[in-house]
Amino acid sequence: MTQQIKGSSGIIEPDLARRVNLDTAEHDVINPDLTRSPGKGRRRSPLRWIMLAVGLVATLALPWLVYPPVAMDIAAWALFAISVDLLLGYTGLLSFGHAAFWGSSSYVTGLIAINWGVPFPLAILGGMLFAMAIAVPIGYLSVRRTGIYFAMVTLAFAQMVYFVANQLSGLTGGENGLQAIPRSFFGIESVETDSFTFYYAAIGLILLGTWAAWRIVHSPFGRVLVAIRDNPARARALGYDVDRYKIIVFVLSAGLAGLAGGVFAISHGFTSLQELEWTTSGKVVLITVLGGIGTLWGGPLGAAIVVTLEDWLTSSGFEGTGIILGSIFVLIVLLFRHGIWGTTQDLFQRRRKAD
Repeated sequence: MTQQIKGSSGIIEPDLARRVNLDTAEHDVINPDLTRSPGKGRRRSPLRWIMLAVGLVATLALPWLVYPPVAMDIAAWALFAISVDLLLGYTGLLSFGHAAFWGSSSYVTGLIAINWGVPFPLAILGGMLFAMAIAVPIGYLSVRRTGIYFAMVTLAFAQMVYFVANQLSGLTGGENGLQAIPRSFFGIESVETDSFTFYYAAIGLILLGTWAAWRIVHSPFGRVLVAIRDNPARARALGYDVDRYKIIVFVLSAGLAGLAGGVFAISHGFTSLQELEWTTSGKVVLITVLGGIGTLWGGPLGAAIVVTLEDWLTSSGFEGTGIILGSIFVLIVLLFRHGIWGTTQDLFQRRRKAD
């Protein structure tokens, strides 16, 4: 091999390229086509467009099928799970501290909406930017660890954010939470007062966040993330700054979590310390694993199951919701190792190969 291979932060000489076997092993994690968009040079499968159409129709029909506030909760938790999947499924980083971004954004969104009275999309944008801002130092200090150590460090930072919010009770309302968050939307009364109409005004933000996640995954940047997940040492040998990529995806993931948290706060007109608790981080990890990590589709599926089940159990007066959710989680881990969507996808691919 006489051609030099360029990375994002340097050049790999031909002898080093041979040592990492870039031109051999058909199934290598990293190959010379790493930075090529997966959609280039080949026709897209019609099945993908069918799935996208079905997903869009299901999203628009959701408030007709379930109570509109529950539909909005499903959409918000779906985007939250997608944000976690960017780290867990595509970068190999398990975060137990994402409640810090979901919760802090909900507080900042509420404060902006209450004090400034701006339309709720602008308030949500402010909350999302705040979540990304605090994710920079947290990510910088966290990505230097891997595995369970990364998870514990993110959990520790989330607990710090929880403590700060609890101490600033004059600003956040403390244990009483932040109440009476308005849904201001350019004076359109139906959006501001009717949950059904609000769903269609706010769902565009969720869809925009989902599209952003899809673009991240299906870009050269996303290909590098997958390479880092599967073999960080080889990615580093290619010249990619692994820590920098991890920090960037951490901040992007925090932004999507903040977007979801802001929509959730506006939808409920209320936010509390519960949104910052470690149980919130655990719940979104459960949703992600339940649906299937590394799929993007798994997050919405898991959110629909968990949120709908919680609402049904709560409405029926059952108080042991955690027991049921925990039991389902154990069954999914034992029977569906790749989650519901991931396992279904694996079975479908095996059947296609058999045919």
